[in-house]
Amino acid sequence: MRHGIRAKIGTTGIYIVCIFLALLSIFPFYIMIVNATRSTYEIQSTAISLIPSTHIIDNWGVFDGKKFDPIKGFLHSMLVSTGATILAVYFSTLTAYAVVVYDWKLKNAFFTFVMCVLMIPAQLTTIGFYKMMYSWGWVNSFAPLIIPAIAAPSMVFFMRQYMIPALSLEIVQSARIDGAGEFYIFNRIAMPIMKPAIATQAIFTFVNSWNQLFMPLILLRQDKYTMPCMVSLLNNDFYKTEYGAVYLGLFLTVLPLFVVYFALSKYIIAGVALGSVKG
Repeated sequence: MRHGIRAKIGTTGIYIVCIFLALLSIFPFYIMIVNATRSTYEIQSTAISLIPSTHIIDNWGVFDGKKFDPIKGFLHSMLVSTGATILAVYFSTLTAYAVVVYDWKLKNAFFTFVMCVLMIPAQLTTIGFYKMMYSWGWVNSFAPLIIPAIAAPSMVFFMRQYMIPALSLEIVQSARIDGAGEFYIFNRIAMPIMKPAIATQAIFTFVNSWNQLFMPLILLRQDKYTMPCMVSLLNNDFYKTEYGAVYLGLFLTVLPLFVVYFALSKYIIAGVALGSVKG
């Protein structure tokens, strides 16, 4: 009896802690939404308010004078994020497939090289990368933000760890005996087996690409800015920063990420759990 009571108390305590942590995680986003409806004076006079205000239309009107076009920024971000996600997921899975399925002399050395590349900070390559893009005439183009996603060392590592126990080499051999080509085997057999891992990495890659600010600011001009770059324009006024408009811009920036996450959250949980067990 006492053991049952203790178990119930322990379970209740776990639920209370989880609910508290969930509310703590949601709270900053709620404050952002509330501030998107408040004026700059209200935000400066009262830093935190739980009650929405009535200035959302005025904050939207600030966009006209700041060259903030949410539709254009959304389309630019969607193009960059979708393209980078497709390339990263497909070619990283293909690379992991080559490392796992094929037996070639420098396979282990190649995988070690991929891991070494993973440890190099991206900031170290920024100047050289910009010079190369400038010499190729790719400045103010979306190509430098999309095509380099083909090389994603962290994703190659994740896909390899997931694929080793998930993909049976006997199935691959059987398909070869039946006359299937290598790309047919990869696209029709390996890719469906990797679906949970692919969905998980696709979501993470999409969110990371959508939130990029540093490289788009360096490579793009204002006519091709993505959503985070446009939000940075709202915060760079020399005379006065309209904080309500800034919060509204931030809300519009993260809104698609909310939709993607809530629509595909089950794949994140399932993919990470399966990947950790299989790895």
